[in-house]
Amino acid sequence: MAKLTVEDLPLEGKKVLMRVDFNVPIKDGVVGDDNRIVAALPTIKYVIEHGGRAILFSHLGRVKMEEDKPGLSMRPVAERLSNLLNKPVTFVPVTEGKQLEDAIDNMNNGDVLLVQNTRYEDVKDGKYVKRESGNDPELGKYWASLGDVFINDAFGTAHRKHASNVGIATNMPGKAAAGYLMEKEIKFLGNAVDDPQRPFIAILGGAKVSDKIGVIDHLLDKADKIIIGGGMAYTFYAAKGIKVGNSLVEKDKIDVAKEILDKAGDKLVLPVDNVVADKFNNDANTKVVEGDIDDGWMALDIGPKTIKLYEDVLKDAKTVVWNGPMGVFEMSNFAKGTLEIGKFLGTLDDATTIVGGGDSTAAVKQLGVADKLTHISTGGGASLTYLEGKTLPGIAAISEK
Repeated sequence: MAKLTVEDLPLEGKKVLMRVDFNVPIKDGVVGDDNRIVAALPTIKYVIEHGGRAILFSHLGRVKMEEDKPGLSMRPVAERLSNLLNKPVTFVPVTEGKQLEDAIDNMNNGDVLLVQNTRYEDVKDGKYVKRESGNDPELGKYWASLGDVFINDAFGTAHRKHASNVGIATNMPGKAAAGYLMEKEIKFLGNAVDDPQRPFIAILGGAKVSDKIGVIDHLLDKADKIIIGGGMAYTFYAAKGIKVGNSLVEKDKIDVAKEILDKAGDKLVLPVDNVVADKFNNDANTKVVEGDIDDGWMALDIGPKTIKLYEDVLKDAKTVVWNGPMGVFEMSNFAKGTLEIGKFLGTLDDATTIVGGGDSTAAVKQLGVADKLTHISTGGGASLTYLEGKTLPGIAAISEK
Protein backbone atom coordinates (compact mmCIF):
# COMPACT_ATOMS: atom_id res chain seq x y z
CA MET A 1 0.00 0.00 0.00
CA ALA A 2 1.13 3.57 -0.61
CA LYS A 3 0.46 4.75 2.96
CA LEU A 4 3.07 4.98 5.71
CA THR A 5 2.74 2.22 8.29
CA VAL A 6 3.84 1.94 11.90
CA GLU A 7 7.07 0.25 10.83
CA ASP A 8 8.06 3.31 8.78
CA LEU A 9 8.09 5.62 11.82
CA PRO A 10 10.95 6.50 14.18
CA LEU A 11 9.56 5.50 17.60
CA GLU A 12 12.44 5.47 20.11
CA GLY A 13 11.78 8.17 22.71
CA LYS A 14 8.87 9.59 20.70
CA LYS A 15 5.49 10.58 22.05
CA VAL A 16 3.32 8.42 19.79
CA LEU A 17 -0.30 9.51 19.56
CA MET A 18 -2.54 6.60 18.54
CA ARG A 19 -6.19 6.61 17.50
CA VAL A 20 -7.58 3.20 18.44
CA ASP A 21 -11.13 1.85 18.38
CA PHE A 22 -11.98 0.94 21.96
CA ASN A 23 -15.72 1.52 21.49
CA VAL A 24 -16.60 -1.61 23.48
CA PRO A 25 -19.67 -2.61 25.50
CA ILE A 26 -19.37 -1.77 29.21
CA LYS A 27 -21.81 -2.96 31.85
CA ASP A 28 -21.55 -2.13 35.56
CA GLY A 29 -18.04 -0.78 35.02
CA VAL A 30 -16.75 -3.93 33.30
CA VAL A 31 -15.83 -4.42 29.63
CA GLY A 32 -18.00 -7.08 27.97
CA ASP A 33 -16.59 -7.99 24.56
CA ASP A 34 -12.91 -6.97 24.36
CA ASN A 35 -12.34 -7.98 20.69
CA ARG A 36 -11.60 -4.41 19.63
CA ILE A 37 -9.04 -3.94 22.39
CA VAL A 38 -7.35 -7.23 21.47
CA ALA A 39 -7.30 -6.17 17.79
CA ALA A 40 -5.22 -3.08 18.65
CA LEU A 41 -2.62 -4.95 20.73
CA PRO A 42 -0.14 -5.72 17.90
CA THR A 43 0.32 -2.04 17.07
CA ILE A 44 0.50 -0.95 20.71
CA LYS A 45 3.06 -3.66 21.48
CA TYR A 46 5.17 -2.74 18.46
CA VAL A 47 5.27 0.90 19.59
CA ILE A 48 6.28 0.19 23.18
CA GLU A 49 8.75 -2.57 22.24
CA HIS A 50 10.49 -0.02 20.01
CA GLY A 51 10.83 2.55 22.77
CA GLY A 52 7.81 4.70 21.92
CA ARG A 53 5.49 6.26 24.49
CA ALA A 54 1.99 5.16 23.50
CA ILE A 55 -0.70 7.82 24.05
CA LEU A 56 -4.06 6.32 23.12
CA PHE A 57 -7.22 8.12 22.03
CA SER A 58 -10.62 6.47 21.51
CA HIS A 59 -14.29 7.36 21.59
CA LEU A 60 -16.85 5.35 23.56
CA GLY A 61 -20.55 5.56 22.77
CA ARG A 62 -22.29 8.87 22.10
CA VAL A 63 -21.99 11.76 24.53
CA LYS A 64 -24.81 14.27 24.01
CA MET A 65 -25.20 15.69 27.52
CA GLU A 66 -23.23 15.88 30.78
CA GLU A 67 -25.32 13.01 32.23
CA ASP A 68 -23.91 10.65 29.58
CA LYS A 69 -20.32 11.08 30.72
CA PRO A 70 -20.07 8.98 33.93
CA GLY A 71 -21.34 5.82 32.22
CA LEU A 72 -19.01 6.31 29.24
CA SER A 73 -15.68 6.73 31.00
CA MET A 74 -12.68 4.90 29.51
CA ARG A 75 -11.47 3.83 32.97
CA PRO A 76 -12.74 0.20 32.66
CA VAL A 77 -11.06 0.02 29.23
CA ALA A 78 -7.72 1.11 30.74
CA GLU A 79 -8.05 -1.66 33.35
CA ARG A 80 -8.81 -4.29 30.69
CA LEU A 81 -5.96 -3.08 28.49
CA SER A 82 -3.60 -3.23 31.44
CA ASN A 83 -4.57 -6.90 32.01
CA LEU A 84 -4.09 -7.75 28.33
CA LEU A 85 -0.70 -6.03 28.10
CA ASN A 86 0.32 -7.32 31.52
CA LYS A 87 1.67 -3.90 32.46
CA PRO A 88 0.30 -0.67 33.99
CA VAL A 89 -1.73 1.67 31.80
CA THR A 90 -2.00 5.26 33.02
CA PHE A 91 -5.58 6.49 32.71
CA VAL A 92 -6.07 10.25 32.44
CA PRO A 93 -9.71 11.18 33.26
CA VAL A 94 -9.67 14.37 31.15
CA THR A 95 -9.30 15.13 27.44
CA GLU A 96 -7.29 18.38 27.68
CA GLY A 97 -5.41 20.61 30.11
CA LYS A 98 -2.54 20.48 32.59
CA GLN A 99 -3.41 17.07 34.11
CA LEU A 100 -3.13 15.43 30.67
CA GLU A 101 -0.02 17.39 29.64
CA ASP A 102 1.79 16.56 32.91
CA ALA A 103 0.91 12.87 32.64
CA ILE A 104 2.36 12.76 29.11
CA ASP A 105 5.50 14.65 30.17
CA ASN A 106 6.05 12.11 32.97
CA MET A 107 6.01 9.09 30.62
CA ASN A 108 9.06 6.92 30.05
CA ASN A 109 9.87 4.96 26.91
CA GLY A 110 7.60 1.91 26.67
CA ASP A 111 4.83 3.44 28.81
CA VAL A 112 1.15 3.36 27.84
CA LEU A 113 -1.38 6.10 28.60
CA LEU A 114 -5.10 6.17 27.78
CA VAL A 115 -6.86 9.53 27.42
CA GLN A 116 -10.48 9.92 28.55
CA ASN A 117 -13.27 9.31 25.99
CA THR A 118 -12.70 11.74 23.10
CA ARG A 119 -16.47 12.30 22.82
CA TYR A 120 -16.43 14.06 26.21
CA GLU A 121 -15.36 16.98 24.02
CA ASP A 122 -18.76 16.91 22.30
CA VAL A 123 -20.36 18.43 25.41
CA LYS A 124 -18.94 21.60 26.99
CA ASP A 125 -20.60 23.55 29.82
CA GLY A 126 -23.74 21.48 29.37
CA LYS A 127 -24.04 22.26 25.66
CA TYR A 128 -23.83 19.73 22.81
CA VAL A 129 -21.08 21.36 20.71
CA LYS A 130 -19.58 18.33 18.86
CA ARG A 131 -15.95 19.44 19.10
CA GLU A 132 -14.72 15.86 18.55
CA SER A 133 -17.31 14.54 16.10
CA GLY A 134 -17.43 17.87 14.24
CA ASN A 135 -13.61 17.93 13.84
CA ASP A 136 -13.14 21.25 15.65
CA PRO A 137 -9.88 22.68 14.18
CA GLU A 138 -8.57 23.98 17.52
CA LEU A 139 -9.11 20.61 19.22
CA GLY A 140 -7.30 18.68 16.47
CA LYS A 141 -4.43 21.16 16.65
CA TYR A 142 -4.26 20.87 20.46
CA TRP A 143 -4.24 17.07 20.50
CA ALA A 144 -1.61 16.97 17.73
CA SER A 145 0.61 19.27 19.82
CA LEU A 146 0.82 16.58 22.54
CA GLY A 147 2.88 14.16 20.43
CA ASP A 148 5.66 13.72 17.88
CA VAL A 149 4.06 11.22 15.47
CA PHE A 150 0.56 9.81 14.92
CA ILE A 151 -0.73 6.30 14.20
CA ASN A 152 -4.32 5.68 13.13
CA ASP A 153 -5.36 2.10 13.89
CA ALA A 154 -9.11 2.74 14.11
CA PHE A 155 -10.59 1.52 10.83
CA GLY A 156 -14.07 1.47 12.40
CA THR A 157 -14.08 5.29 12.46
CA ALA A 158 -12.14 5.84 9.21
CA HIS A 159 -15.31 6.94 7.39
CA ARG A 160 -15.78 9.76 9.91
CA LYS A 161 -13.98 13.10 9.93
CA HIS A 162 -13.31 13.61 13.63
CA ALA A 163 -10.79 15.68 15.58
CA SER A 164 -9.14 12.53 16.98
CA ASN A 165 -8.38 11.01 13.57
CA VAL A 166 -8.38 13.57 10.72
CA GLY A 167 -7.83 16.54 13.08
CA ILE A 168 -4.70 15.07 14.66
CA ALA A 169 -3.33 13.69 11.36
CA THR A 170 -3.61 16.98 9.48
CA ASN A 171 -2.07 19.02 12.31
CA MET A 172 0.76 16.60 13.09
CA PRO A 173 4.21 18.14 12.59
CA GLY A 174 5.62 14.58 12.38
CA LYS A 175 4.24 11.81 10.19
CA ALA A 176 0.85 10.09 10.35
CA ALA A 177 0.91 6.32 9.71
CA ALA A 178 -1.47 3.37 9.61
CA GLY A 179 -1.35 0.79 12.40
CA TYR A 180 -1.37 -2.95 11.64
CA LEU A 181 -5.16 -3.23 11.87
CA MET A 182 -5.73 -0.30 9.53
CA GLU A 183 -3.06 -1.62 7.14
CA LYS A 184 -4.76 -5.02 7.04
CA GLU A 185 -8.19 -3.52 6.31
CA ILE A 186 -6.82 -1.35 3.49
CA LYS A 187 -4.98 -4.33 2.06
CA PHE A 188 -7.86 -6.82 2.11
CA LEU A 189 -10.80 -4.57 1.28
CA GLY A 190 -8.78 -2.50 -1.18
CA ASN A 191 -7.37 -5.50 -3.05
CA ALA A 192 -10.68 -7.34 -3.02
CA VAL A 193 -12.44 -4.52 -4.80
CA ASP A 194 -9.71 -3.01 -6.96
CA ASP A 195 -7.62 -6.02 -7.90
CA PRO A 196 -9.63 -9.16 -7.12
CA GLN A 197 -8.77 -12.69 -8.08
CA ARG A 198 -11.67 -13.94 -10.16
CA PRO A 199 -14.39 -15.04 -10.02
CA PHE A 200 -15.15 -12.20 -7.57
CA ILE A 201 -18.52 -12.66 -5.83
CA ALA A 202 -20.13 -10.09 -3.54
CA ILE A 203 -22.86 -11.14 -1.09
CA LEU A 204 -25.02 -8.25 0.07
CA GLY A 205 -27.80 -8.61 2.62
CA GLY A 206 -29.68 -6.47 5.09
CA ALA A 207 -33.05 -4.83 5.28
CA LYS A 208 -32.83 -1.87 2.94
CA VAL A 209 -31.78 -1.36 -0.66
CA SER A 210 -31.23 2.31 0.20
CA ASP A 211 -28.34 1.38 2.53
CA LYS A 212 -26.58 -0.57 -0.22
CA ILE A 213 -27.42 1.25 -3.50
CA GLY A 214 -23.98 2.84 -3.65
CA VAL A 215 -22.25 -0.47 -2.95
CA ILE A 216 -24.28 -2.41 -5.54
CA ASP A 217 -23.71 0.30 -8.12
CA HIS A 218 -19.95 0.39 -7.53
CA LEU A 219 -19.57 -3.40 -7.41
CA LEU A 220 -21.58 -4.03 -10.60
CA ASP A 221 -18.52 -2.82 -12.52
CA LYS A 222 -16.14 -4.88 -10.37
CA ALA A 223 -17.78 -8.16 -9.36
CA ASP A 224 -18.64 -11.18 -11.50
CA LYS A 225 -21.83 -11.84 -9.53
CA ILE A 226 -23.69 -10.05 -6.72
CA ILE A 227 -25.81 -12.27 -4.49
CA ILE A 228 -28.71 -10.46 -2.82
CA GLY A 229 -30.33 -11.55 0.45
CA GLY A 230 -32.24 -10.04 3.36
CA GLY A 231 -35.17 -7.66 3.26
CA MET A 232 -33.77 -5.67 0.37
CA ALA A 233 -34.36 -8.63 -2.00
CA TYR A 234 -38.10 -7.89 -1.95
CA THR A 235 -37.73 -4.36 -3.28
CA PHE A 236 -36.06 -6.06 -6.27
CA TYR A 237 -38.95 -8.57 -6.38
CA ALA A 238 -41.41 -5.66 -6.51
CA ALA A 239 -39.35 -4.07 -9.29
CA LYS A 240 -39.67 -7.32 -11.27
CA GLY A 241 -43.42 -7.47 -10.72
CA ILE A 242 -43.26 -10.45 -8.34
CA LYS A 243 -45.88 -10.28 -5.55
CA VAL A 244 -44.27 -9.67 -2.16
CA GLY A 245 -47.24 -9.97 0.23
CA ASN A 246 -46.39 -8.19 3.49
CA SER A 247 -42.61 -8.43 2.96
CA LEU A 248 -40.43 -5.39 3.58
CA VAL A 249 -40.37 -3.16 0.48
CA GLU A 250 -39.01 0.35 0.05
CA LYS A 251 -41.67 1.67 -2.31
CA ASP A 252 -39.69 4.83 -3.06
CA LYS A 253 -36.74 2.72 -4.22
CA ILE A 254 -38.58 0.44 -6.70
CA ASP A 255 -37.55 2.61 -9.66
CA VAL A 256 -33.92 2.57 -8.52
CA ALA A 257 -34.13 -1.22 -8.16
CA LYS A 258 -35.46 -1.41 -11.75
CA GLU A 259 -32.51 0.63 -13.00
CA ILE A 260 -30.07 -1.64 -11.14
CA LEU A 261 -31.74 -4.76 -12.58
CA ASP A 262 -31.54 -3.33 -16.13
CA LYS A 263 -27.87 -2.45 -15.68
CA ALA A 264 -26.96 -5.72 -13.94
CA GLY A 265 -28.31 -8.26 -16.41
CA ASP A 266 -27.52 -11.71 -15.01
CA LYS A 267 -24.90 -10.38 -12.57
CA LEU A 268 -27.48 -9.87 -9.82
CA VAL A 269 -28.62 -13.15 -8.21
CA LEU A 270 -31.91 -12.98 -6.30
CA PRO A 271 -33.61 -15.60 -4.08
CA VAL A 272 -35.65 -18.25 -5.95
CA ASP A 273 -37.57 -19.38 -2.86
CA ASN A 274 -38.22 -17.88 0.57
CA VAL A 275 -39.20 -18.84 4.08
CA VAL A 276 -42.38 -16.83 4.68
CA ALA A 277 -44.19 -16.17 7.95
CA ASP A 278 -47.68 -14.97 8.88
CA LYS A 279 -46.25 -12.45 11.35
CA PHE A 280 -42.93 -10.87 12.30
CA ASN A 281 -42.26 -13.22 15.18
CA ASN A 282 -40.02 -16.20 15.87
CA ASP A 283 -43.12 -18.28 16.74
CA ALA A 284 -44.97 -17.42 13.50
CA ASN A 285 -46.42 -20.06 11.18
CA THR A 286 -43.98 -20.58 8.31
CA LYS A 287 -43.78 -22.19 4.89
CA VAL A 288 -41.41 -22.16 1.94
CA VAL A 289 -42.71 -20.56 -1.25
CA GLU A 290 -41.33 -20.06 -4.74
CA GLY A 291 -42.33 -17.01 -6.74
CA ASP A 292 -45.26 -14.84 -5.61
CA ILE A 293 -45.82 -14.31 -1.89
CA ASP A 294 -49.47 -14.16 -0.82
CA ASP A 295 -50.98 -11.25 1.09
CA GLY A 296 -50.71 -11.76 4.84
CA TRP A 297 -47.33 -13.49 4.50
CA MET A 298 -43.86 -11.96 4.66
CA ALA A 299 -40.49 -13.31 3.56
CA LEU A 300 -38.06 -13.48 6.52
CA ASP A 301 -35.30 -15.76 5.17
CA ILE A 302 -34.04 -17.34 1.97
CA GLY A 303 -35.31 -20.85 1.22
CA PRO A 304 -33.42 -24.16 0.70
CA LYS A 305 -33.29 -23.87 -3.12
CA THR A 306 -31.81 -20.39 -2.80
CA ILE A 307 -29.17 -21.62 -0.35
CA LYS A 308 -28.21 -24.30 -2.91
CA LEU A 309 -28.21 -21.74 -5.76
CA TYR A 310 -25.98 -19.34 -3.79
CA GLU A 311 -23.58 -22.16 -2.89
CA ASP A 312 -23.35 -23.07 -6.61
CA VAL A 313 -22.51 -19.46 -7.46
CA LEU A 314 -19.89 -19.34 -4.70
CA LYS A 315 -18.23 -22.73 -5.14
CA ASP A 316 -15.60 -21.61 -7.71
CA ALA A 317 -15.11 -18.11 -6.27
CA LYS A 318 -11.59 -16.83 -5.71
CA THR A 319 -12.64 -13.62 -3.90
CA VAL A 320 -15.77 -13.20 -1.78
CA VAL A 321 -16.89 -10.09 0.09
CA TRP A 322 -19.92 -10.54 2.37
CA ASN A 323 -21.81 -7.74 4.09
CA GLY A 324 -25.24 -8.23 5.63
CA PRO A 325 -27.53 -11.12 6.66
CA MET A 326 -29.72 -13.27 4.39
CA GLY A 327 -32.75 -13.08 6.67
CA VAL A 328 -33.93 -11.93 10.10
CA PHE A 329 -30.82 -13.36 11.71
CA GLU A 330 -31.73 -12.29 15.25
CA MET A 331 -34.69 -14.72 15.22
CA SER A 332 -33.45 -18.32 15.34
CA ASN A 333 -36.15 -19.63 12.96
CA PHE A 334 -35.03 -17.19 10.25
CA ALA A 335 -31.26 -17.43 10.74
CA LYS A 336 -30.67 -20.55 8.65
CA GLY A 337 -29.89 -18.79 5.36
CA THR A 338 -27.27 -16.57 6.95
CA LEU A 339 -25.72 -19.45 8.90
CA GLU A 340 -25.61 -21.81 5.89
CA ILE A 341 -23.88 -19.19 3.73
CA GLY A 342 -21.39 -18.54 6.55
CA LYS A 343 -20.72 -22.26 6.93
CA PHE A 344 -20.20 -22.65 3.17
CA LEU A 345 -17.73 -19.75 3.05
CA GLY A 346 -15.67 -21.61 5.64
CA THR A 347 -15.20 -24.46 3.13
CA LEU A 348 -13.72 -22.30 0.34
CA ASP A 349 -10.07 -23.15 0.92
CA ASP A 350 -8.41 -21.36 -1.97
CA ALA A 351 -10.54 -18.20 -1.96
CA THR A 352 -9.97 -14.86 -0.22
CA THR A 353 -13.04 -14.50 1.99
CA ILE A 354 -13.81 -11.18 3.63
CA VAL A 355 -16.71 -10.58 6.00
CA GLY A 356 -17.93 -7.22 7.29
CA GLY A 357 -21.02 -5.95 9.09
CA GLY A 358 -22.42 -6.91 12.48
CA ASP A 359 -24.79 -9.79 11.62
CA SER A 360 -22.50 -11.48 9.08
CA THR A 361 -19.63 -11.28 11.55
CA ALA A 362 -21.83 -12.62 14.36
CA ALA A 363 -22.89 -15.51 12.10
CA VAL A 364 -19.36 -16.69 11.28
CA LYS A 365 -18.35 -16.39 14.94
CA GLN A 366 -21.43 -18.33 16.07
CA LEU A 367 -20.54 -21.07 13.58
CA GLY A 368 -16.91 -21.17 14.72
CA VAL A 369 -15.67 -20.65 11.15
CA ALA A 370 -14.16 -17.19 11.73
CA ASP A 371 -10.64 -18.63 11.70
CA LYS A 372 -11.30 -20.32 8.34
CA LEU A 373 -12.00 -16.97 6.67
CA THR A 374 -9.28 -14.68 5.35
CA HIS A 375 -10.40 -11.47 7.00
CA ILE A 376 -13.16 -10.22 9.29
CA SER A 377 -13.48 -6.46 8.95
CA THR A 378 -13.68 -4.42 12.15
CA GLY A 379 -15.66 -1.59 10.58
CA GLY A 380 -19.31 -1.82 9.59
CA GLY A 381 -19.95 1.66 8.17
CA ALA A 382 -16.31 2.05 7.14
CA SER A 383 -16.36 -1.25 5.20
CA LEU A 384 -19.51 -0.19 3.35
CA THR A 385 -18.05 3.21 2.49
CA TYR A 386 -14.93 1.45 1.19
CA LEU A 387 -17.03 -0.97 -0.87
CA GLU A 388 -18.84 2.02 -2.37
CA GLY A 389 -15.50 3.18 -3.73
CA LYS A 390 -15.60 6.36 -1.65
CA THR A 391 -12.63 8.03 0.02
CA LEU A 392 -12.45 7.42 3.78
CA PRO A 393 -11.29 10.65 5.48
CA GLY A 394 -9.41 8.74 8.20
CA ILE A 395 -7.34 6.89 5.58
CA ALA A 396 -6.89 9.91 3.30
CA ALA A 397 -5.29 11.83 6.20
CA ILE A 398 -2.52 9.22 6.65
CA SER A 399 0.82 10.25 5.11
CA GLU A 400 1.82 8.70 1.79
CA LYS A 401 5.05 6.68 1.67
